[in-house]
Amino acid sequence: MSNLEAQYFNAKNIVLIFMMMLLFGCASIQTPQGGPKDTKPPKVLNMTPKDLTKNFSAKKIVIEFDEFIKLNNEFKEFSISPDQERPPILKARKKILEIQLQDSLEKNTTYTLNFGKSVADINENNIIKNLSYVFSTGSQIDSLSISGKVSNALTGVLEKEAVVFILPVERDTLFGKKRASIYTLTDSSGNYKLNNLRKGTYKVYALKESEGGGDKIYQQLSDEVGYIKEPLLIDKNIENVNLQVFKELAPEFRILDRKLNNDGSISLIFNQQLKAPKITVMEPTAVDVGKKILFSKMNDTAKIWLTDLSFDSVKLAIQDQGKVLQMVNFNRGKKDNYTRDLTITDNITSGKLNPYQRYTLTFNFPVDSADPSKITLLEDSVKRTNFELVKDSVDFLKYYIKYSWRNKKSYDIKFAPGAFTAIFNAKNKEINKSFKLETIDSYGTLALNITVPDTTKSYIVEFIDEKKNVIKAYTISKNSTINFANYPAGKYFIRVVYDENKNGIWDTGNIKAGTQPEKIWYSPDEKSLRANWERVDKLTIPPPPKE
Repeated sequence: MSNLEAQYFNAKNIVLIFMMMLLFGCASIQTPQGGPKDTKPPKVLNMTPKDLTKNFSAKKIVIEFDEFIKLNNEFKEFSISPDQERPPILKARKKILEIQLQDSLEKNTTYTLNFGKSVADINENNIIKNLSYVFSTGSQIDSLSISGKVSNALTGVLEKEAVVFILPVERDTLFGKKRASIYTLTDSSGNYKLNNLRKGTYKVYALKESEGGGDKIYQQLSDEVGYIKEPLLIDKNIENVNLQVFKELAPEFRILDRKLNNDGSISLIFNQQLKAPKITVMEPTAVDVGKKILFSKMNDTAKIWLTDLSFDSVKLAIQDQGKVLQMVNFNRGKKDNYTRDLTITDNITSGKLNPYQRYTLTFNFPVDSADPSKITLLEDSVKRTNFELVKDSVDFLKYYIKYSWRNKKSYDIKFAPGAFTAIFNAKNKEINKSFKLETIDSYGTLALNITVPDTTKSYIVEFIDEKKNVIKAYTISKNSTINFANYPAGKYFIRVVYDENKNGIWDTGNIKAGTQPEKIWYSPDEKSLRANWERVDKLTIPPPPKE
């Protein structure tokens, strides 16, 4: 081989080797795809000085983790107890968290640094919950604790991530004004434990904050709260300090939301459940004539239809039990236009009509008149005219179609345009409905023979579904038999309210008045209803639990 050929061969090999190195080099730096998502929070590897250090004199605390970390809302989440005028400064650098103490420390005092949910990993934001650091400037560390559970007073559900905090009795005036420095969060089973407490007398609270909350300060408008009525002397470790959170009734009436809708109706949402509500148009008084008002079942919302919209502004008075609670004004432009489409919904579920219910039509506007001749009913494609159209005697948004519905038949109903005419001459467009009658074999009945613990008291016995929605309720004060008849087969439960004031409703608590919610007992036995089955059970209501 000539020198020229050898040089060419070597050069060719060098280029080939370079290209192969480049190819494999590029492949080697690709990020692996897939794999399980990281769901674990960072782990503490080391603390300097060590946790639970005595005779503490450092100015800086360093906590090392097993992965890169970041801080979230540290100004809200982090606290030090006892409080300091100049709070510590937190800095996150890679896998290190530094806490710089700015203020001087009291002698012979145990300090607790509570990080709340402020520390998380930098990639997946997995949060370390209830991270804390404790030290003492003296020769002893406070070691008392209290523990227990937090549940919902109405549903009995154990509350996760509820805030449990204590306040020394002399600082109880800070409740609802400032975040407590001694607090913890409940775990997924509703358990909590407050450690390293100093001997003393405290008020104990639980707080379930609304979505978007997190300041750990009680907001009556949005949060649920629980409390131990009597101050608690902590001079030893105490277990089973259980709390129930509840939603307080607003102390003063207020309109939460008000709206003049696109169809000309008015919507109001209240912060209270009214007992005997009434709404009157004060100005102009002529507009009050012919108005239609529909309150919700709990009397905490209202929808108003005014038949005269010629006003520039209107003033409404909201009243309860004859007392004016608030006046509210609405303004409208003279050129405002409103869209009014009359729609119809019914009580058909999965194409089936409950044989124990009437076929019900619900409208979005008050209906002034109906024309049965514009309604066509087909039974197995055969036209039927012997049905009756009935208007609800109370609810002006409802009509019923009465007919002898039969099993194994298919029904088609056509509502021609203008079958119904609402206020402002709004008419429906053509609407078609189809369904069959559910067989009675799909329903069951439960008879409960109930024994009460005290015939001088009152009890509300509620039949509830799996989601704890009340299906039916009875108020009793003596041994009774009650029937929950003709309900769809499924799982049901019994809830009993100890109706202390005998007003027929469950009453919530009030911190200022020092009252707890009325007690509730859930029967531990599931009351399943089987299809085409009548069940008879006994229910012995126990005495209410003692506080």
